Amino acid sequence: MIRPRRSIREKLVTIVMSTTLAALAVSVGTVVVYDLRSYKHALLNDLATQAELVGHMTSAALAFDDARLARENLALLRSRPSVRAAAIYDEKGALFATYVAPGADSTFPVRPAKGGRPVHAGGTETYVGSGDELVLYKPISENGDLLGTVYLRSENQMMERMRDYLVICACVTVLALFTAWLLVRRLGHTITTPIDAITRIAREVVARRDYSRRAPRISEDEAAELVDSFNAMLTEIEQRTRALEDSNREIVRLNEGLEARVQERTAQLELANSELGLAIDEARNANQAKSAFLSSMSHELRTPLNAILGFAQILASKDMPTTPEQKLEFSGHILKSGRHLLTLINEILDLAKVEAGAVSLSMEPVLLAEVLAECEGMIAPLAAARGVRVLFPEAPTARLQADRTRLKQVLLNLLSNAVKYNRDGGAIVVDCAQPAPQRLRLSVQDTGMGLSPEQVAGLFQPFNRLGQEAGTQEGTGIGLVVTRRLVELMGGEIGVTSSPGVGSVFWIELAVAGTDGALPAAPPAARSVPVPADGAGPGEPHTVLYIEDNPANLKLVQEIVRFRSDLRLVSAPDGHFGLSLARSQKPDIILMDLNLPGLSGFEVLAQLRREPETARIPAIAVSANAMRADIDRALAAGFTYYLTKPIDIGQFNEAIDAVLSARMRTTP
Repeated sequence: MIRPRRSIREKLVTIVMSTTLAALAVSVGTVVVYDLRSYKHALLNDLATQAELVGHMTSAALAFDDARLARENLALLRSRPSVRAAAIYDEKGALFATYVAPGADSTFPVRPAKGGRPVHAGGTETYVGSGDELVLYKPISENGDLLGTVYLRSENQMMERMRDYLVICACVTVLALFTAWLLVRRLGHTITTPIDAITRIAREVVARRDYSRRAPRISEDEAAELVDSFNAMLTEIEQRTRALEDSNREIVRLNEGLEARVQERTAQLELANSELGLAIDEARNANQAKSAFLSSMSHELRTPLNAILGFAQILASKDMPTTPEQKLEFSGHILKSGRHLLTLINEILDLAKVEAGAVSLSMEPVLLAEVLAECEGMIAPLAAARGVRVLFPEAPTARLQADRTRLKQVLLNLLSNAVKYNRDGGAIVVDCAQPAPQRLRLSVQDTGMGLSPEQVAGLFQPFNRLGQEAGTQEGTGIGLVVTRRLVELMGGEIGVTSSPGVGSVFWIELAVAGTDGALPAAPPAARSVPVPADGAGPGEPHTVLYIEDNPANLKLVQEIVRFRSDLRLVSAPDGHFGLSLARSQKPDIILMDLNLPGLSGFEVLAQLRREPETARIPAIAVSANAMRADIDRALAAGFTYYLTKPIDIGQFNEAIDAVLSARMRTTP
C-alpha cells in the first residue's frame, strides 16, 4: 500500500502537536499523581486521628465493660459524614459496640482483620482499601496492655477526585493543542516558504531542463544557506552540462575519422601478430638450442668422466691385476681426463656467468704492450711443444679501454686455439691496426687447415667443435662463445676470415683510451724462487697444519706431502681443533678449507690474526669455490695464496715453496 505524500507543513504541524501532547502528558500527569498521593496521605492521617480519639474516649468503657458508654462515644461520629460505620472490639476480638451512619451497611467483621497496610512506617494503625470504602483498624492499649480495637469504615473519595482530574486534564490538553495548532499555522510559513520555493524551482528545472533558474533567498538562517547551496548546485550542473555538450560535439568530430583509425590500428595489429609469430619461432628455436646445448654438455661431461671412472675401476679392481707400467699409463689417462673435465667446468661456469649478466667488468685504460708481453710468456711453452713460431708486434704504446683480466683471457683463448689447430712447425702472427679513429684491431693469424664458410657460420655455437671432435686436440667448443660475449661486454667486436688449406685470422676491435686516462707502465712482476728440499735445515722439516673436514681431500694432501721430506703434516677436522693445534704446534704454514663445520675458514683466520703467537703464520686457502669473487674475497681477508680444488700438485708445491721462501727471508 502506497502512503499519500504529506507536505512539509503537515509534517511540521504533526511534530509540534505531538511534542505539545507529550509535554502536557508528562507535566499534568506528574501534578495529578503528586496531588492524589498527598490527598491519600491526608485522608489516612485524618481517619487515624479519629480512630485515636475514639480509642481514647472508649478506653474507660472497655476497662469497666460499659457498652452503653462506648456506643455513646461512637455516636459522636455523626459529625463526620464521611465515616459510614464504626465499631469497638474487646481484647479478645469480640464485637463490643457499633455505630452505623444512616443508609450505610450494618455488616461488621466478626473479628478485626489482620495483614493490612500500615498508615505510618512503624505505626500500629493499618488500613484496607476495598472499592469505594476505606477500612482502618486501631489497637487500644493502656500502660502496654491491649484493651481492644477501633474499627472505622469511611468513604474512599480518591476515585471521585481522580475522575475530576481526568476531566480537567482533557480540557487543558484540548485547549493547549488548539493553541499550538493556531501558532504553527500562523508562524510555520517562515520555515516552509523557502523549502516550497526550492521545491517549485526543482520541479521546473526537471520539467524544462533549464538550469539557469535560481531559488529566491527569503530569510537569513539555515534555510537561506540551503537556498544558496541549491543555487550553487544548479550552477555546477549548468557548467557540467555545457562541458558535456562540448564533449559530445568533440566526440562527434572524432568519430568522423574513426574508420580510418580502425584500419590503421588493424594494420598495426596484423604487424604485431606477425612479430609475435616471429618471436614464437625464435623462442621455439631458442628452446631447441637449449635442449641441444644440454645434450652436448652432457656428452662433453660424460666423455672425460668415462675415462676417469673406467681406468679408476681397473686400478681399484682385484680381479684385473695391472703392471706398474700400466698403472702409470692409466694414471696419466685419469690425470689428463680430469684436467680436461676441470677446464670444461670452468668454461661452462664462465659461459653461465656471461649469459646471466653476472660478469662485473673494471673498465680502465690498459697498456697493450704489457698484456701482449704476459700472453707471450704464457703461450710460448705451448707453441714450443709443437714447433710453432709466434710473432708479436713491436711493443705498441696504445692503451685500450677494457678490463685487463678479461682482455688477457680473450687473447689467450685466441692464441691457444691458434696453437692447437695449427700444423706442426707452423706460425702465428699477432698484429695491431687502427681501422678507424679511437679504435684498435688486434688480429691473430695462423697457418692451420682453415675453415669452410659452413664452419665459420657455426663457429660461435656452444659445444660446436666444427668436426674436430674425433681429432687429437682436446677442446670444449665453449671458449669462442665466452670470448665473443666478453668482447661485446667491453664494447668491442670480434670477427674471423678463413681460407681452407691456408689458415684463419681471428680479430677483435676495441676502443682506444684517451691520453688523460693513460696509466704508467707496471713494473715487471717478481718471480718466486722455489725453496730447495733441504732449505729448512737438516733434520728439521717444516710443520704444515691442514684444517680439512673431508677425509678424501685430507688423504690426497697427505700423499702429496709424503713425497717431500722437508714437510711434516698435522691435520684437524674442524676450526676449533685447528685453532688448538695452531697454538700448540706453531706450524710454519696453515692450509685451510673455507667451508668448515662450526667455524668457517674466514672465522678461523680472523681468530689467528687476533692472537700474537699465531698472527704471523701464513695461511693458504684450499677450496672448491673457484669464482673470481670468492678468490678476491679470500685474498682480501688475509690468505697468502688461494688453491682451488681439484688440487694441481705443481701449483700446490709452488705455493708451499714460495711461502717458505718468503718466511725464511723475513725470519731474523
